[in-house]
Amino acid sequence: MSITEKTRSPAQVRMNEILKRLHEGGAITVAEIARDFGISDMTVRRDLSELEKEGLLERVHGGAIPPAGGPLRVIDDVEPTFKARLDHNVDIKARIARKAVDVIAPFRTIAMDVGTSTLLVAQILAKSADHLHRKRIFTNSLRVAETLAETVAEVYVPGGRVRGDEMSMTGPAAVEQFSRYRYDVAVLGTAGMTVEGFFDYSLEEVELKRVYLERAAHRVVLCDSSKFRRMSTAHVASLREANVLITDAPPPTDIASALASAKVDVQIAGL
Repeated sequence: MSITEKTRSPAQVRMNEILKRLHEGGAITVAEIARDFGISDMTVRRDLSELEKEGLLERVHGGAIPPAGGPLRVIDDVEPTFKARLDHNVDIKARIARKAVDVIAPFRTIAMDVGTSTLLVAQILAKSADHLHRKRIFTNSLRVAETLAETVAEVYVPGGRVRGDEMSMTGPAAVEQFSRYRYDVAVLGTAGMTVEGFFDYSLEEVELKRVYLERAAHRVVLCDSSKFRRMSTAHVASLREANVLITDAPPPTDIASALASAKVDVQIAGL
């Protein structure tokens, strides 16, 4: 331990950790900080109040998020590997996926996007025949298709080019084929989200995301809170293109206001 660390008060150590977690994960909760530091909820709220006064975070129900006036964080054009994305915030994504399964359960024809969150949805669906009885799944994710192929669901994938690490079908043939159909509901992931809408890394996969959004009667976007105010290479669609947003923490004030204006139903997984 350095001399500087020795001279810090417990409150300073906690506040530094809170800011670190906000930077890395996009949101923190009072409950998790209280548990990890063995302190009361009241003490955590006092810490959050101090940090809010300094403009370092914004308090929301049950926790905190980065400040509303903070700059957008532009993600590098290089997409992280599928495994790296799957390992990131996996517990949070699993909560979101479970909520998504409940939301899409009433629908029969389901379009499923590529990505780690939609794969987790598929894995949960595969464990319950009741969820998949008489269901038709359309997906350009070979991982999702493989997960559901041996279930009672009918699974359809388009033709086209296989995109390596992502194991997804892309290209004009895939877009043309899936543009012929209509879907009761589409489930999509996103690489980032701002007041301007949803973003993704892959220019190729954006085209199929737009097909799902255009051809589905009901559109569900999965977005963990670490992706708020983050952008990537391609703008997929405006917020108005979604009907439901499933996330793990209340969005920052600016995004929450934009979602309300767009009449998007925000559902918090675990609440």
